[in-house]
Amino acid sequence: MSIFTGARRKNMKPECWHFSRRWQNLDEMKKIFLPGIVGLITLAMMQAAETQKQPAAGTPAPDFSLTTSDGSQISLKDYRGKWVVLYFYPKDFTSGCTMEARNFQRDLAKFEQADAVVLGVSVDTAQSHKDFCAKEGLNFKLLADPDAKVSTEYGSVMDYKGATLAARNTFIVNPKGEIAKVYIGVKPADHSEQVLKDLAELKKS
Repeated sequence: MSIFTGARRKNMKPECWHFSRRWQNLDEMKKIFLPGIVGLITLAMMQAAETQKQPAAGTPAPDFSLTTSDGSQISLKDYRGKWVVLYFYPKDFTSGCTMEARNFQRDLAKFEQADAVVLGVSVDTAQSHKDFCAKEGLNFKLLADPDAKVSTEYGSVMDYKGATLAARNTFIVNPKGEIAKVYIGVKPADHSEQVLKDLAELKKS
């Protein structure tokens, strides 16, 4: 301890000294325990992710029949012979999901040129999808999965404040109905562009 630190301590009132020591102790505790807490949270998230098994590339894509934003029923097998971009997202009208949907809509002509169909899936109702499409001018189908059955089959569910939502995962399905590529925990900002690039590469192989 330096003579300056010692002098400051001599001039401090007892209550100020104890208050200062408490803050120092708190800082030391944070340095000790915070990394451990962060590590435990990260481990819990990793374990939660591992409990879900997404269909692997090269395996048949699980078929389904769901109600669309226009009220019709469609099945994945209806699109056999075309490429399908099947993206799962948490909730209509939220910021990240809106950004992702807008970007897919922006690039929709490019997907159509690549002979690919874009389908979005969430646990929202068909009416919610209809309203979302109308508000954002979306011209591709959004599918209602209110019981999260399809989301579960694709290993794409998450819990948010006690509610079950679809996780932000995407699957490219080839014309044979097989999973060609899997994206886990995607970032909405540049996802559509990345899918277009990967789709182009997949079509070359």
